[in-house]
Amino acid sequence: MNETINQSITVIKGIGGETAEILAEMNIRTVKDLLEYFPYRYEDYRLKDLEEVKHDERVTVCGQVHSEPALIYYGKKRSRLTLRVLVGRYLIQVVLFNQPYVKNKIAINETVTVTGKWDQHRQTITANEVHIGSQMKSTEFEPVYAVKGKLTVKGLRRFINLAFHQFGEYIEETLPNRFLIDYKLMNRVSALRMMHFPAGQQELKQARRRIVYEEFFYFQLKMQALRKIEREHSKGILQSYHLEKLNAFLESLPFTLTNAQKRVVNEILSDMKSPFRMNRLLQGDVGSGKTAVAAIALYASTTAGYQGALMVPTEILAEQHMDSLKNMLEPFELRCELLTSSVKGKRRKEILQLLKAGEIDILIGTHALIQDEVVFHNLGLVITDEQHRFGVEQRRVLREKGENPDVLFMTATPIPRTLSITVFGEMDVSIIDEMPAGRKIIETYWAKPDMLDRVLSFVEKELAAGHQAYVICPLIEESDKLDVQNAIDVHSTLTHYFNARYQVGLMNGRLTADEKEAVMKAFSLNEKQVLVSTTVVEVGVNVPNATMMVIYDAERFGLAQLHQLRGRVGRGSEQSYCILLADPKSEVGKERMKIMTDTNDGFILSEKDLELRGPGDFFGKKQSGLPEFKVADMVHDYRALETARNDAIQLVQLEEFWHSADYLSIRNYLKESGVLEGEKLD
Repeated sequence: MNETINQSITVIKGIGGETAEILAEMNIRTVKDLLEYFPYRYEDYRLKDLEEVKHDERVTVCGQVHSEPALIYYGKKRSRLTLRVLVGRYLIQVVLFNQPYVKNKIAINETVTVTGKWDQHRQTITANEVHIGSQMKSTEFEPVYAVKGKLTVKGLRRFINLAFHQFGEYIEETLPNRFLIDYKLMNRVSALRMMHFPAGQQELKQARRRIVYEEFFYFQLKMQALRKIEREHSKGILQSYHLEKLNAFLESLPFTLTNAQKRVVNEILSDMKSPFRMNRLLQGDVGSGKTAVAAIALYASTTAGYQGALMVPTEILAEQHMDSLKNMLEPFELRCELLTSSVKGKRRKEILQLLKAGEIDILIGTHALIQDEVVFHNLGLVITDEQHRFGVEQRRVLREKGENPDVLFMTATPIPRTLSITVFGEMDVSIIDEMPAGRKIIETYWAKPDMLDRVLSFVEKELAAGHQAYVICPLIEESDKLDVQNAIDVHSTLTHYFNARYQVGLMNGRLTADEKEAVMKAFSLNEKQVLVSTTVVEVGVNVPNATMMVIYDAERFGLAQLHQLRGRVGRGSEQSYCILLADPKSEVGKERMKIMTDTNDGFILSEKDLELRGPGDFFGKKQSGLPEFKVADMVHDYRALETARNDAIQLVQLEEFWHSADYLSIRNYLKESGVLEGEKLD
C-alpha cells in the first residue's frame, strides 16, 4: 500500500485537531481510512410512479401544487405544513414537520419535487425535502454516512472529495490483474470513487461488486494462508492404522453406515494417515450418527498404537458417550474409562495411573480431562463434542496433552455453508447431511396459546402411554418487561394440572451444576415424567423415552435453537411430537413457525435462520468470531464469497505464488493482518 495515503488525515485541507479527534472516534485516522469509510445507505432520488411504490417506502415524486399550503403551530417551535400535490393521476397530501419557511416558497400550480415516506393507505407523503421545480439533485443516489459529534454528512462528503483530489492518484491496485479481467471488475480507484460519488445505480452496483469481492478475497487469502502455514509448520502424527482390524470393527456395528457417514469417515481417516495434524470440524444434525463416526476414528487411532480422548460439556453426555463407546469398543479388547468431577478418591487415582501407563485406550470426560494431573501415555486423537461450548483455551490445553495429536471438533448445530467457510475457514469441514434409514420424523405443530388445554390433553395421552415430555420456557421468573411464560410459573401450573398423577421436574440456569445433573438424572430414570426447563436442556441430553416437546413462546427463539430443542425428542423407536405454542405478531415470527412445521432438515433451517436473523445473531454477537466487512454481506453475497474462497485456495497452493508479482501486490495486506510472518513473507 502506498505510504502517501497512510498519512494522518490532518494532511487534508480543513481537517484540524478537533475534527481529527471526531474522525478518530469513527476509526478514521489516515487518508486510506477516510477513502474506505463507505456510506451505509444511499438516498434514491430517482422519480418513481406511485403505482409501483410499496407502503412505507421512501420515494421521490414530481407534481403540481393543487392547494394553498396550510400551516399549523403546536408546542414550542413545532409546526405542521400540509399541501395537496397532483402527481400523475394521484392527488396526494404532502406533510412537512418543523419547516414553516417552506410555506412562503410554494404557490398553487407550481411544480415541486418531494422526497419522503409514502403512506399508501392515507395517500400521503411525510416529506423531509421539498424542492421547487422538477430537478432536485445532480445525482440519482446520494450517499449517507454515519457521523459523530459536530461532523455533518455534508462535511464528511467534502473531506472525502478533497481526499480524492489530493491523493486519488496514489491509490494502487491490489487485486491480481487476471481477476480484474476474468470477473470484469472495476479498478480500485474507480470503485472507491464510485462508492462515494455514484452517477447512477449501475455504476454503484459495479463499484460494490468490486469492493465485495476484494473484501472476501483478502479475508479468505488470510484464512487459507494461515491454514497452509499452520498445517505445514505444525508437525502432526502419521497414524498407520490397521485396515483389516478397522474393517472387522465396521462389520461388527449393528447398523449400516449412511453414505454421508462413509464419506466423512474417509475424510477423517485420510487426515489421520497424513503427516500433518488434522484440524477438522464435523457437522451433523441431531441423530445423524456423529458418535459412530467418532468411535470409528478412535478405534483406528488405537490400532495405530495411540490413545484417544473425547471431551464433552456435561457429565450426563459423558456418561451417555461412555455407554455407547463401551458397547462398541470393548468387544475389541479396548479399555474405555470415564473421568468427570464426580470420579473422586481412589478410583480417580487409579484411572490417572492407568492412563499415564498407557493401559487406558479411550478416555471420555468433561473439562476434567484438561486438569494438570491428567497425563496421557501417547495421545493420538482428540475429539471435542459440541465444541462451541468449550473456550479456545480449554480446547488448546487438551490438544497439548499429546505431541500434536489429530483434532476433530463435532457439533450438532447445523451451520450454514456461508458461515462455516467464513468462521471456520482455517479448518477442514465435514458434513453428515443424511439421516439413518428408518428414523421417524418428529411431527411438528404450531398452536396458539388459547389451545393450551388441547395441548396438555395430548401431552397427558403420551404420558399415559408410558412416555415422557419436555416443556421449554424462555424465562426463569416473571418479568415486568416481557409478557412471556416463565419456567417457575409453568412448573407450578403443570404440577397442579397433573395433580400427582405424574411428577414434574424443574430445570434452569440458576441451578448449580450438581443440581442440574440431579434433575436430569431423575428425568433420565423416569422418576420425573415431565421436565419444565429453560434452554439449558438444549445440548447433550439423550432420553429415548421422551416423545413430547412443548415450547412456550416459541416465536422468541431462533430457528436453529428451536431445531436443537426439538432434537431432544425422537431418539427412540416411538413416534415423537413437537408443539410450538406461539402467537407471533411479526411476519418474521410467523415465517419461523411455518418453516419449523414444514421441515426437519437442520441445514435448510440454518440457512433460513441466517436469512431471517443475519450472521451476527446466529452464533450470538459476543462469541461469534465473525469478521467485520465494510460492504460485503455473507448472506446475500455468498456466491462472491465462494468464488473468492476458491481463488484464495488455488493461489496459496501454488509455490510460485509466494514469489510472484501477484503475491507482492497483496503482501502488505497480509502483513497488516498479522497472519503471515517469518520465512514465507521474506
